[in-house]
Amino acid sequence: MRSIIKNTFLTNRFYVVLTSIIGLFILAYPFPILLVVAKISLVILAITTVADGFFIFNPSVTFICTRKVSNILSLGSENTIRLSIKNTSDLPFTLTIYDEIPDQFQERNFSFTMNMQGQEKKQIDYVLRPLSRGEYTFGNTLLFIKSVIGMVERRSEIQTHITIPVYPSILLMKQLELKTFTRISHHYGIKKLRRIGHSYEFEQIKNYVRGDDYRSINWKATSRRSDLMVNQYEEEKSQQIFCIIDKSRSMRMPFDGLTLLDHSINTALILSNTALKKDDKVGLLTFSNTINRLVKPDKGSRQLKNILEALYKEKEHALESNYELLYQTTRSVIKGRSLIFLFTNFESYHALERMLPYLRRINNAHLLVVIFFENTELSTFALKDATDTEEIYQQTMAKKSLQEKIRISNELKKFGIQSIFTKPQDLPLNSINKYLELKSRGMI
Repeated sequence: MRSIIKNTFLTNRFYVVLTSIIGLFILAYPFPILLVVAKISLVILAITTVADGFFIFNPSVTFICTRKVSNILSLGSENTIRLSIKNTSDLPFTLTIYDEIPDQFQERNFSFTMNMQGQEKKQIDYVLRPLSRGEYTFGNTLLFIKSVIGMVERRSEIQTHITIPVYPSILLMKQLELKTFTRISHHYGIKKLRRIGHSYEFEQIKNYVRGDDYRSINWKATSRRSDLMVNQYEEEKSQQIFCIIDKSRSMRMPFDGLTLLDHSINTALILSNTALKKDDKVGLLTFSNTINRLVKPDKGSRQLKNILEALYKEKEHALESNYELLYQTTRSVIKGRSLIFLFTNFESYHALERMLPYLRRINNAHLLVVIFFENTELSTFALKDATDTEEIYQQTMAKKSLQEKIRISNELKKFGIQSIFTKPQDLPLNSINKYLELKSRGMI
């Protein structure tokens, strides 16, 4: 009985009718004839409400509800969650469904309303975009059931409690993997780059596709097949690729809901997957004022899992990064010439000046690609029309900051250091293109 009382709620319809009856009682003072009507209406309301309560709490009125969610959610990507609901009775009902999504989304009124006929089954799909890594706990699913009468509402709590980890974006990784390794990749911004020189081993003759080096055309095979044919050369494999991620306070800046560290982590996973598919060895190193995590270079699907687990646990640090320690670590840990992608951020030229001696030393031993970020909000602000003197001053400072970023890129180029100056949202695509470019040019 206590459970029934706890799960019984009076609806808005009930209160509207009750308010109308109270109005009749008030009007009965000047018009006594309405008193009988008001009393009869009150009795009818009471009988209808009790009957409705018995109706919706009938044991035959049951609903089956399940929540389908993947074992892992992807950071910064749209993850689809599916609710399946079935009315096992033969009667129609109106449902209001509250799914208890994780607290991180700060959504308190996450609900759906639907009408369900007898024995009907329906599905609801909704999308969640997590903006931080870690464990996300889904609560239970609450069903509020109303009959056609609609005076009483019954609450039914379905046990769908589950905890799901949020990892670096596996969804984005798979999307870019598909685009990178298909013949339609140029439609998505993935560049098909020409090889410079032919120092690779001859592999086969194949049909010409857009982006192939015209100097590789095999004219004899073309004349025999009446179709353009090119010589294909096998790329050098088992080269070492290292992703190094700066976790200092400069990487805390948020863009599109994700910090620069999270953008870098997503891209490091995507880049690692691309390199592993190319049969290269991939390693990972994260640092701040200390060396935080090291995954030694290796090949295979197990290595991708190792990198994924390492990236899942990373957090920003409040201190500045120690580039001298990074240089010493690369000397002792990275054996042989490697392609190093360094994810960092320089907000001023003076910040680069302090780090440049160590970057040059790393670049002498390896092929270093420094990745730093464009402040898109600053760029947008700098292009707006100023309305007063203060805004003119602010825009001048914004443009000066953007020019410093370009100066940083030119300074790195002057010392032979490769760089990627990119918007955070373009980071995965630009990083893959740089990797494919350097590999195709045989620079590693």
